[in-house]
Amino acid sequence: MTEAIWAVIMAGGSGTRFWPASRVSLPKQFLRLDGESSLLQATWARLDGLVAPERILVVCGEHHAGLVQTELPELSQANLILESVGRNTLPCLSLAQKVLRERAPDAIQIVLPADHMIPSREKFQASLKVAIEAARVGGLVTLGIPANSPATEYGYIEPGSAIAGQQGEEIWEVRRFIEKPDAQRAQELLAKGEHYWNSGIFVWSGHSFESALERHAQELWHGIRDNDGANLAAWMRELTPLSVDVGILEHATGCKVVHAGFHWSDVGSWPALADVLPDAGAGNRQSGAGQMVVHDASNNIVHGPDGHLTALLGVHDLVVVHTQGASLVCPKDRAQDVRQIVEHVREQAPDCV
Repeated sequence: MTEAIWAVIMAGGSGTRFWPASRVSLPKQFLRLDGESSLLQATWARLDGLVAPERILVVCGEHHAGLVQTELPELSQANLILESVGRNTLPCLSLAQKVLRERAPDAIQIVLPADHMIPSREKFQASLKVAIEAARVGGLVTLGIPANSPATEYGYIEPGSAIAGQQGEEIWEVRRFIEKPDAQRAQELLAKGEHYWNSGIFVWSGHSFESALERHAQELWHGIRDNDGANLAAWMRELTPLSVDVGILEHATGCKVVHAGFHWSDVGSWPALADVLPDAGAGNRQSGAGQMVVHDASNNIVHGPDGHLTALLGVHDLVVVHTQGASLVCPKDRAQDVRQIVEHVREQAPDCV
């Protein structure tokens, strides 16, 4: 275990596309999609043996502080950083940097979203160790997932020249980051056979991150450097939402991408569970702690709470979600549109959002 390594877990997302299981009061990162650990708990456990618990920061919204403390009893109060308002990933990480520049200004930071699914901790940590060594040399490092489909929900990374890696792992200079493409562009990128998806998992030193902020995000740079904390909440409310990709990565020089040697899913919508949950027969997948009985049914995604039975008869390619007070049934190929129905629910039944 290396003392100079810290981790920042970003736990402030809303996960709207996982409605009705994901709500304002219980967003996606707190869901037990595999029926066991929440996504947040799994993210924490994935760092075991690599980062000491006292060197893990968790950033979340003020109204979810109690949930985080319940989910992560090992997390010290001093390491729970609260956002007065969510402003996307770059302000979130800038807030964490304000804390780290006082406690460990020279630390290598591992940045992790709290809502991904990665089955193998060993393979995950092996790739992280390569990224850590790359970050020690300098620059901003991202873990890249080899693109294997024309996905439009991810940003892409075009690698440049290869960099000598550790233990045969692949490290590349980043030629450019590509924003989420349309379907035709995604197909073109896939056909080239060299692009990575941007996993949203990063490794960098505090110095490299602050240098990038100073050059490309002056408002945030001055905020973490000059704000004494007394008016931090007011400062956050005035910020424009900005992702780390758009805010600095697309403009920074010297970025690197490490080939991720592990299975990964950001589980961006219900159908993504088909890639990470075991096949219960005929392509059906069971999420949550409920039960499922099927007859002449295939390729469905079912989520239900403990004590709830979902029976499927003669249906195919559906998402079926049951929760207290609300249920969702839709074709799998329309699950990306769940946000649209959530807007209608917010108008007609706001207590169910």
